[in-house]
Amino acid sequence: MTTFTMAHPGVSFQPAMVVSTTNMTTQWSSGVCDCCEDMGCCGLWCPYCLMCKTSEEFGECLCLPLLEICFGGMLHPITLSMRSSMRERFHIKGSIQDDCCTVFCCTVCVWCQMARELKARQQSLVVINPAVNPVHHQPQAFNQPTQAINTSYQPLHPINPAY
Repeated sequence: MTTFTMAHPGVSFQPAMVVSTTNMTTQWSSGVCDCCEDMGCCGLWCPYCLMCKTSEEFGECLCLPLLEICFGGMLHPITLSMRSSMRERFHIKGSIQDDCCTVFCCTVCVWCQMARELKARQQSLVVINPAVNPVHHQPQAFNQPTQAINTSYQPLHPINPAY
């Protein structure tokens, strides 16, 4: 149970959210400077195309990265939030400080890295269909018993109103 203590009239201390980072176990699938690793990446020629495509593949709005134009190229809050969100979703080691420094140094390289990460995560997804058991897929008549009825069954006490 959490209690609130009064330090000063009108001021109360509330419990803070504690986030455990012990489950951060993986690394990025490629480095920030590995842009030449994926020659299909259009980040160096058309960065906004890559940003919008990556944002959509990550499940965000297609036009979200275009909001960074409003900041005049000095700040990159969308890139920072996408990188930290991707790091949290995929349990990648790192911190918000690392993300901030990386985004500040080379925004386009960060988007290329995030695109490669999504591509690597999609390729590593393997779906295995279980074998189909034909017994479970046979159509059954309505209101029919699912087990065979033992016709030789005799109850211990026959139904007798006098009993």
